[in-house]
Amino acid sequence: MPIHARKNIAPLVLFLLFIASFSWSQDVRKAQLAGSWYPKEPEALSRLLDHFLKNTQNQPMPSGDILAIIAPHAGYAYSGQVAAYAYKLIQNKKYETAVILSPSHRLRFDGCSIYPGTGYETPLGIAEVDTFLAAEIGKATGFGYIAQAHQAEHAVEIHVPFVQRVLPQAKIVPIVMGITKKTTILRLVEGLKTALAGKKVIIIASTDLSHFLEKKEANETDKNTISLIRDFKTNELIHKCERGENLMCGGGPVVAALLYGKDKANVEILHYADSSKVSQDESSVVGYLAAALIATSTKQEFHLSEQDKKELLQLAYSTVDLYVRENKVPEFKPKSANLLRKCGAFVTLNKQGKLRGCIGFIEPVLPLHQAVMQASIYAACRDARFLPVSRDELDDLDVEISVLTPLRKIVNPNLVTPGKHGLVIAKEGKRGLLLPQVAIEHNWTRETFLERTCLKAGLPKNAWRTGADIFVFEAIVFH
Repeated sequence: MPIHARKNIAPLVLFLLFIASFSWSQDVRKAQLAGSWYPKEPEALSRLLDHFLKNTQNQPMPSGDILAIIAPHAGYAYSGQVAAYAYKLIQNKKYETAVILSPSHRLRFDGCSIYPGTGYETPLGIAEVDTFLAAEIGKATGFGYIAQAHQAEHAVEIHVPFVQRVLPQAKIVPIVMGITKKTTILRLVEGLKTALAGKKVIIIASTDLSHFLEKKEANETDKNTISLIRDFKTNELIHKCERGENLMCGGGPVVAALLYGKDKANVEILHYADSSKVSQDESSVVGYLAAALIATSTKQEFHLSEQDKKELLQLAYSTVDLYVRENKVPEFKPKSANLLRKCGAFVTLNKQGKLRGCIGFIEPVLPLHQAVMQASIYAACRDARFLPVSRDELDDLDVEISVLTPLRKIVNPNLVTPGKHGLVIAKEGKRGLLLPQVAIEHNWTRETFLERTCLKAGLPKNAWRTGADIFVFEAIVFH
């Protein structure tokens, strides 16, 4: 038989063997963790999941498609709230299947094991396995099924109730990865790209971060790991995992997800915590991360032409003038489509070089021209720090407009770049904002910028170190 014919037959044999495994395993995997790692009563489990998801309600929603999420796999008391930050992003999205990539904690083996059974049972019912897609992934990767890898593996099961709650229509494909090796990861990624092409699938990478370090060391280790994940440092991550460094147990699933989304997605870090809040023990903690790979937009980056900027400045000046003189707003019909796009925007009024008013909209709730008109009126007449602008002051005012990009939540404050980023810091219902140009005007360091934003929110200046949510944005600034 010619060599090329043998090469063509080999994948077919693997595919047929995988299909045949269905006859060996037409079973439903029974829940192993119910009643210990998560509630065994359906109502109690549903209430807990809904509670976790509700507690993420202030999280901004991304504009791009979500290709993959990274979420932890400890008991819900420890990591359920962190995992919810990732699952909230995909709640009620139109995914047909969730491919769950898990490390193997109890069995050492090479390669990956793809589950060929019909379902995973939890107190919420049976999550149906997408047997056709599982077979397609088996065909594309050459990986088969190792029963022991799935029997007691918690890192898959802990995610299934979340999938059932946020994606009730979706099937699952559980994949347990063995010993972390670059060759295994690359083989899986290439197979996933082939098998998932054109399908509505979300990848879930299951991992905890560092294990059983003292809190300070754990947080520093995890911060470095998060930085590598965010920056797609996959070779460094693989090298560290292959050497057995204590950075995360699911290194293989995480790197596979990163390589799957590389060059077409950005990593958004959603939330980080460690076990000490629950265990009350800072001498030995485990780190937990929620993150998402969000597809970069194929649309042209938003920009404003010089004519757009001129038109908006004229609109701001005329709005302030007419409102202060006659309590009216001008009629305005934009000539440019850019001015019809919903954007956050701030209008700053200066008088003889000193601030006279500054108000705006953080979120993109209005078309840009309307946001500028409203912000102009508020800056002139409703900034509580100043008396309303009088007619006598109108000729002395200078207008500056800042058009904002969407907010992006960060975990690592070192990502803040003064002058490039504006800041929003929020905690306990309080929220403060400073525009990017403020840090430049005052020559602030990163730390000072963070502290001043906390104070603007009415929070202690070190709140950014103690659990406050930090958001960054960028701005198109002109005057």
